[in-house]
Amino acid sequence: MRRGARWLLLAVWLVVLAALAVVVIQRLKVSTDLRDFMPAATTADQRLLMEQVGEGPGSRLLMLAIRAPSDEQAAALSQGLAQALHGDARYSQVVNGSFDTTALDPKLLPYRYLLSNTLDHQPLDEAYLADQLDQRLDDLSSPAASLLKTWLPRDPTLEILKLAEQWAPAKSPDVREGVWFSADHEALMLVQTQAPGFDPDAQAKAIDGIEQAFRALPQSASASLIFSGPGYFSVRVATQTRQQAEWIGNISTVGFIALLLLAYRSFGSLVLSALPIASAGLAGIGVLILSFPQVHGITLAFGFTLLGVAQEYPIRVLSHRRAGENALASVRDLWPLLLTAIASACIAYLAFYASGVKGLQQLAAFTITGLLVAGLTTRYALPHILPDRVRDVADMPWLVKARERVDRLPRPRWVPALVAVATVVMLVVAPGSFWQNNLAALTPLPQDLLQQDARLRGALGAPDVRYLLVLQAGDSQALLRLSESMQGEADALVKRGAVDAIELPSRYLSSVDVQRARQARLPDAATLRAELGKATTGLPFRSDLFEPFLADVEAARELPPLTPEVFAQSALGQRLAAMLMQRDGHALGLATLSGVHDLAAVEAFAASSHGAMRLLDLKQASESLVQAYRTRILHALMVASLLLVITISVALRSLRRAWHVLAPMTLATFLVLAVERIVGVEISLFHLVALILAAGLGLHYALFFERDTGDPAEQRRTLHATLVCVASALLVFGMLAWSAIPVLRAIGLTVALGVAFHFCLSILMAPHAAKSDAR
Repeated sequence: MRRGARWLLLAVWLVVLAALAVVVIQRLKVSTDLRDFMPAATTADQRLLMEQVGEGPGSRLLMLAIRAPSDEQAAALSQGLAQALHGDARYSQVVNGSFDTTALDPKLLPYRYLLSNTLDHQPLDEAYLADQLDQRLDDLSSPAASLLKTWLPRDPTLEILKLAEQWAPAKSPDVREGVWFSADHEALMLVQTQAPGFDPDAQAKAIDGIEQAFRALPQSASASLIFSGPGYFSVRVATQTRQQAEWIGNISTVGFIALLLLAYRSFGSLVLSALPIASAGLAGIGVLILSFPQVHGITLAFGFTLLGVAQEYPIRVLSHRRAGENALASVRDLWPLLLTAIASACIAYLAFYASGVKGLQQLAAFTITGLLVAGLTTRYALPHILPDRVRDVADMPWLVKARERVDRLPRPRWVPALVAVATVVMLVVAPGSFWQNNLAALTPLPQDLLQQDARLRGALGAPDVRYLLVLQAGDSQALLRLSESMQGEADALVKRGAVDAIELPSRYLSSVDVQRARQARLPDAATLRAELGKATTGLPFRSDLFEPFLADVEAARELPPLTPEVFAQSALGQRLAAMLMQRDGHALGLATLSGVHDLAAVEAFAASSHGAMRLLDLKQASESLVQAYRTRILHALMVASLLLVITISVALRSLRRAWHVLAPMTLATFLVLAVERIVGVEISLFHLVALILAAGLGLHYALFFERDTGDPAEQRRTLHATLVCVASALLVFGMLAWSAIPVLRAIGLTVALGVAFHFCLSILMAPHAAKSDAR
């Protein structure tokens, strides 16, 4: 191609990439909801699990502790922070032990007589009212007098405070200075976010909002704010993973560039060879934008990692160029093998699409598109813009010696059998479980954070994140009635010490039947006025002081019962809304547990409902979900493997040649599994992803080592290209293997081992190695 045409093609290519980049910047919407990488739930418990890990009350709960030089200062900061957060839409509930009158909806205040259990055992008669008013006189001389004066005319029996106590956490901390305190003199607070617990970005914004509100308070400079809870942990893990990935990625990029400069000593060729990879990445994102409303951040991170296979395409072109021959002729000779490698890799990644998991489908679409675009641009665009004059790597003295040493390596026929037997033995005797089903093990937290979480959870009586009681009934009212019927047994269970607290839905809202029964016990206006008049005789209260009280009781007599739908529209009703849901034509209610000490007793309690209530173990449900997930992916991989065998056999037109390609790849893959298992590594989904990536790289090595041209110089070029590919892969994934993040370490270790094993076995099982003696 003429010089002018070459520059024109380069300019057009760069313009197309720039246009794609603009589209990506404008239209790309990144999701961080980790449930996109979870399989579709197939059982009722799994469906609940998927909802609760993101939307459940336990997953959206942040536990806060404020440390200050004095209790007074900590309490003031707690009150100030609670007031600042109450008006923020990012938080559905803020509780710190104080009685917050601003959280009460004035329209719902008369309902206190239908929700409080006072009327269940005590009528509003002269004796009861007189006793309550005597207590209020004593209260007026207490430190709480200022608060009491506000509510006394409207609520002399303090039903509002009784409801506040009823709705407070079942196992509340000590109250000092009007707020909760721990034994370590920390002011404690519970904050429930609107954001799902499985959305690290939204949780990060919620946490940032709390920190900003805290730092804006007077005297906050000398105090510290401590966070804990699932949302905080997700933010910490995401941040730590991102930081390590960026750090390792930056170092690996610098090392990769230095390696290519050392291998080819041409900065221009290096820059131009990056264009197919850039095209692959932008095209892959473009397909995702067209196919999905949002693209997951993990898809992008893992997708670019899996595109590491595509970096071999331009490397092969650069290494296989002959002196005096244009790049187009070199690529034309390589294209049949490159096309076979591309097709084989795409088939392998189709297994992700067949998994039925949205995140993995995105990953498959991105990677397959990227591989195809990288391959096609390497074949039809890159050769036209590469410089005409190049140095033939086959003439390098060190490469000649290296090829001679490789050719002298013994290649006994029993090597495959020995590797297979050793692999089977290691897999059989390997310690521990083969599969890693515990998702928490993939994102471990520092021990001090776990200890801090346990301490705050115990102090606050926060709900257990593992166990839930699931109630089921025909509709929401039947469910509330069921909850009320189980309350007595639940209280007995708590009293026996089997569990610290059981939070049933009826704790927040009574059923319509109970509300109507309480409503029927309310006296009419004339009767109540007469009873109140008798009760106030001799007491220093004005005769008209309690008119608001009389008006509220009369209003309560005429109110329609409060339903979950209406209650959910208030701030206080948000907690109940998170506990009730409709599923498959019936109502479900979630009861949270705190401090489970006797699991058998809790299971017996659930069984006593005769099927209307069950104990849900979220850990067990998650493990069953992971197992089903893995089984589906393994089935897809088996189909992909069969297609791969057919593709390689058809492409090479020989079962014997296909054996020399597929056998080292298969043996190396299982050898990686065996080595990881013998050192105690349990295999997770991320190991499977990494094995597929390593197998894609190994397929390239085997294909090119199997290629018999009868030309010693071409065999040296093959060795050069393979060595560059192996060195670059070991550089990138070897660094990942040293990461402190289990997910990154799993990918790095698996691919690094795979690259080494694939390279060695591809050489030892290459059929034509002995033919390179004559030069």
